[in-house]
Amino acid sequence: MYKKLLKAIKKYDTIVIARHIGVDPDALCSQLALRDSIRLNFPEKKVIAIGTGSQKFAHIGKLDKVEKISNALLIVTDTPDKKRVDSVSFSDFSYVIKIDHHPFVEDFGGLEIINEKASSACEIIMELLIQMDFNLNSSIAELLYMGLVSDSNRFLFDSSTSHLFSLVSYYLKKYPFDLSSCYLKLYLRPLNEVRLEGYISLNMTVTEHGLGYVQITDDIIQKYEVDSASAGNMINNFNFIKEVLVWVTMTEDVKNNQIRVSIRSRGPVINHIAEKYHGGGHKFASGVRAKTMEDAMKIIDDLEDALIEYQSEV
Repeated sequence: MYKKLLKAIKKYDTIVIARHIGVDPDALCSQLALRDSIRLNFPEKKVIAIGTGSQKFAHIGKLDKVEKISNALLIVTDTPDKKRVDSVSFSDFSYVIKIDHHPFVEDFGGLEIINEKASSACEIIMELLIQMDFNLNSSIAELLYMGLVSDSNRFLFDSSTSHLFSLVSYYLKKYPFDLSSCYLKLYLRPLNEVRLEGYISLNMTVTEHGLGYVQITDDIIQKYEVDSASAGNMINNFNFIKEVLVWVTMTEDVKNNQIRVSIRSRGPVINHIAEKYHGGGHKFASGVRAKTMEDAMKIIDDLEDALIEYQSEV
């Protein structure tokens, strides 16, 4: 795969790197690290990373302005389906490459580099950069580390294999960077977000079958002075509640006229339920953009049914 990727990178003078809507650290870090790596090794090429930014992650790195392009290569990271790619019209590009760790949803029509067992898109790119024998630096290594740390939830998930740790060790040894600085960039947050987390804990409904869910309406968003992505970004903070096997935040996003539904599970597989409502993700970590809170509650009903079935089988 890496030979085909390298061949495409060498072929095109203009390369655009995109990722999914609703940016998270793995998506952002994977596209920025890949952009900076190609720029470093092919300084004559125009390489841009595009997408809607987020103030929450602005300190991680800066995206580029969307430009009118032609005869360009598109590389999409961390995204399994076309409808979720941010700020891109596929017809504008001569060739498309996908680099992803989600279950396969849709062929983008070009090169598909997929590893469902990888912790993150950043882990896949870490390996590809080594295979392509790219020159790198500490800033690129730091970006890749932040992305994989975020998506593995600080190595708490089963995707944290010995191979992943060997990659991290390689990068830390060859391109040393400050680990404390990485964690500050990822996890330092304002007091109002901590208070929102307290609100979620106090107001989470928990069913007898182990489903925890909370509705976060716009008035709550305004009260705590956070953005609509904040609740979804902190969903992994509720991983270890004994009485909860599946947990969900449903956050009203007035600006985009949608409900952001973030779902996590320690039991039943839930990505097929997310896909039913035009979302998607991993077996135990998925999301949906619902139109209304009523639509979001239909997802809750399906998740409760999945829990009942799951508990009848264990």
